[in-house]
Amino acid sequence: MFGSAPLATAEHSARPWRIHEIAKDFHVLDVWALPTPGGPGDFPHLVRLMRTFDPGKTSPVVRGLFAIRWTIGRLFGLDRQDTGLGARGPSLRDQLPADLADTARDFDTHQFTPLYVTEDEFALEIANRTVHGVLHVGWVPDGAGAHRGQMAILVKPNGALGVAYLAAIAPFRHLVVYPLMMRDIGRAWRHVVH
Repeated sequence: MFGSAPLATAEHSARPWRIHEIAKDFHVLDVWALPTPGGPGDFPHLVRLMRTFDPGKTSPVVRGLFAIRWTIGRLFGLDRQDTGLGARGPSLRDQLPADLADTARDFDTHQFTPLYVTEDEFALEIANRTVHGVLHVGWVPDGAGAHRGQMAILVKPNGALGVAYLAAIAPFRHLVVYPLMMRDIGRAWRHVVH
């Protein structure tokens, strides 16, 4: 699938990521191998790529799905400021250990709030009326002497609406959004490392 593949949740949960101590009450929704082959020192390139990557500006299909999602969000008030970080519940930034607290201050992203960056992982969060979510990206050995990125989505649904929302979008995530996003990440990666 464009040089990437969905992975078992154990591929994320078995690794000693710092996110485990911060997002203890979140569950792993999806894990994907990113099409970003590289060496042990290439993680900063992936961080730079992901800082500027906007899934809403990828393939026309993904752009269309995101446009539909934002329209529905506006109509039903899913993304109002009073349903986001700090309003519905505390941001995970408030729970960061001191050594991570200021590692991502200049990390500008689309829709997400940066949490932290280390030598081999970074995390971003988002919250709305349906879910509190974390996008986690790590740099892992690929088993063949190289490394690659690995993306995990962690979520904490907000009640029955959140559970229903995640169930409703699951087919779109797995069959359309992730595969096309992975393709576009792979294309962008080839430009970053060459």
